[in-house]
Amino acid sequence: MSLEVYSERASIERHSKSFALASRLLPRQAGHDAAVVYAWCRRADDAVDEAGPEPPEQALARLRRELSELYAGEAAVDPALVAFGHVLHATHIPWQYPADLLAGMEMDVSGYRYERFEDLLVYCYRVASTVGLMMCHVMGVSDAAALKHAAHLGLAMQLTNICRDVAEDWKRGRLYLPDDVLGRHGAAGLAGDLERPLSDAAARACRGALIELLSIADQYYASSDRGLDYLSFRCALGVNAARRIYSEIGNEIGKRGYDPRGPRAVVGAPRKLWLCARAALFTLGRRWGAPDRRFSPASLHTVQHGTELIPL
Repeated sequence: MSLEVYSERASIERHSKSFALASRLLPRQAGHDAAVVYAWCRRADDAVDEAGPEPPEQALARLRRELSELYAGEAAVDPALVAFGHVLHATHIPWQYPADLLAGMEMDVSGYRYERFEDLLVYCYRVASTVGLMMCHVMGVSDAAALKHAAHLGLAMQLTNICRDVAEDWKRGRLYLPDDVLGRHGAAGLAGDLERPLSDAAARACRGALIELLSIADQYYASSDRGLDYLSFRCALGVNAARRIYSEIGNEIGKRGYDPRGPRAVVGAPRKLWLCARAALFTLGRRWGAPDRRFSPASLHTVQHGTELIPL
């Protein structure tokens, strides 16, 4: 195994045990390319989000410049960029997808306030659905009808992330729960209190918002299941395993009373393995009698993006 491959695998193993486990269920080439895409996304997120010598605005500008250079075919030095550039060209990932992901990171850098639920969906699309769309290319999807379901899985996962990390985000001066949703639960304008501790009244309103958002996430998860029909068995297995592990985080939040100030909801290793077994049974049942879709890289050439992929 090359040093570059090991580095990308090490990144996904270190930062996301759930995605690392699911990626091991993919065909070998798809699993490698998925790790490369994850490593670039992680690298970009860390450059913008972590305190470092480079201000976030400059980091974002550099990331955009690097992306343009990769698509222009200019040689990169950073091994992560070399590997990502190879995957971009080998699987024909459109520039629009990673560019939209960086646009989502810009929303964080600018301190964007989420007034409406629709604003949050745009953010979720940019930082998560775009990853699913890139993975469609990595997994050799040939039917553009799969793209909407891939985008919906990203939306569901990001909504789950947001519901899991309310307390952590609050401490960092961020609130992703939209004002219109919070308003329905008695806490409109809550973003104005970010410099203060989360009050009991605000926590109760956040609890109602979590219930509402996780219910919507479940609808997107259900849509994502319909996308399995466009994947090879191994790819469908990996995707469904990741989907089940992530949706279980939402179940854990529910078991803990949707408490936004509670401990971070996690899924233990034994439970993850059980969910992988469930994913295998579900995928087998769904694929029974369905056409055999073999893994074949670089077979998708359709670009779709933005609000057209968000509606259920």
